[in-house]
Amino acid sequence: MTPHLAPLPAPPIDSESAAALALQVVQPSPITAADIPAKRAEDAATAELAVRRIDELGLVRTDELVRSPDGAELTISLVHRRDRIPTSPLIYYLHGGGMILGNRWSGAEAFLDWIERYNAVVATIEYRLAPEHRYPIPQEDCYAGLCWLDEHSGRLGLNLDTALMAGFSAGAGLVASVTLMARDRKGPRVGGQLLMAPMLDDRNETVSTRQFPTGLWNATENELGWRSLLGPLYGTADVPTYAAPARTTRFDELPPAFIEAGSAEVFRDESVTYAAGIWEAGGQAELHVWSGAFHGFQMLEHTALARGERDALRNWLDRALGYSGRD
Repeated sequence: MTPHLAPLPAPPIDSESAAALALQVVQPSPITAADIPAKRAEDAATAELAVRRIDELGLVRTDELVRSPDGAELTISLVHRRDRIPTSPLIYYLHGGGMILGNRWSGAEAFLDWIERYNAVVATIEYRLAPEHRYPIPQEDCYAGLCWLDEHSGRLGLNLDTALMAGFSAGAGLVASVTLMARDRKGPRVGGQLLMAPMLDDRNETVSTRQFPTGLWNATENELGWRSLLGPLYGTADVPTYAAPARTTRFDELPPAFIEAGSAEVFRDESVTYAAGIWEAGGQAELHVWSGAFHGFQMLEHTALARGERDALRNWLDRALGYSGRD
């Protein structure tokens, strides 16, 4: 957070969610740079459980290699049901983790639901993380994955025109970056973008940023993520829009978007502003700001707030994918 800006009064967390959160969170914020190795080890252990769950469900899991512009080889995994059909929709998923954490299996519980409900093919890429790999590497990795899916769509039986890109937090920010890159470079176009609590603005000056100096993914952690990604660019006016999509001045010709955030999280205001930019350019955006929701509230699946979010998201996906309840 910008040092001279004092914290502001913040909206409260939903009471049911707050009670459930108090029982689950065992490690206090904020995450520091020194915590990154340990947190990545935790993510790796969680990934093993996710892969085991995928195998237990009898899903098909295929690993392929994508070459990034700098020559690095990246793993992209495709996961789908054994009874997938030629019209099974493609969802290209980018994981969260503040640009510094996570792996391609982070958040798998979300895309496993999409595979089951929509008979979708989910592609998820192991993009490289900051601070070891600063901008533009994560963005170029994710764009390379989209181009690879387009290039191999015939062999894989995929349709990019009706595909969706989806991400949570930093992954949602990367989705926004990739759709901007695809538009400007006249690259592969997708049918929609799903931005869940997107990490879009490096400046860390919004009201919602100032309201949450503590808590789950707070202003301090957000600054760590952006500093890690941008290096010497951080805090300057030279940050490119592909690094921080909130800086774009062009919202035209973007895929229809579903954008959501909680009222009690850092990313609230930049999500609202991004949706407004799409509307002002004549585009389609559906915006949800969940009252009392903190960053990652969806993990508390039993709460009324999380159930409402799940229903709204499914409703948008039903419409985006032309789903009518059929198998």
